[in-house]
Amino acid sequence: MPFRTVTTLQSWIDDFRALGYDADILRVIPRDNDDGGDAGLIAARLRSVSTTFYVAPGAEEGATDWSVTFEPREDAAPLPAGRVMALAGELATLAALCSFLQARSEAFLAATE
Repeated sequence: MPFRTVTTLQSWIDDFRALGYDADILRVIPRDNDDGGDAGLIAARLRSVSTTFYVAPGAEEGATDWSVTFEPREDAAPLPAGRVMALAGELATLAALCSFLQARSEAFLAATE
């Protein structure tokens, strides 16, 4: 799908940043796929916890939904209240990003129909 390319995703992240969101925690990375295309996904490096997250579109062809995947951790990560509050803010940003990406994906598909 053209809306899943590294170039398109980077432009959408730039648009998301222009809306005032802290997108410095986000970066677009190449995604392995079967057809060798230019697919991408969005990695998030949160400041409040060292766990890696990534944002990716639904697996089905033409899916416009996006979700956050939490990479597993080897060790527990106890957080004091202030860092939990910071994590909540970063997770809210990721939730807003998923909604933003879904809206952009739906608009992209509607424009191509």
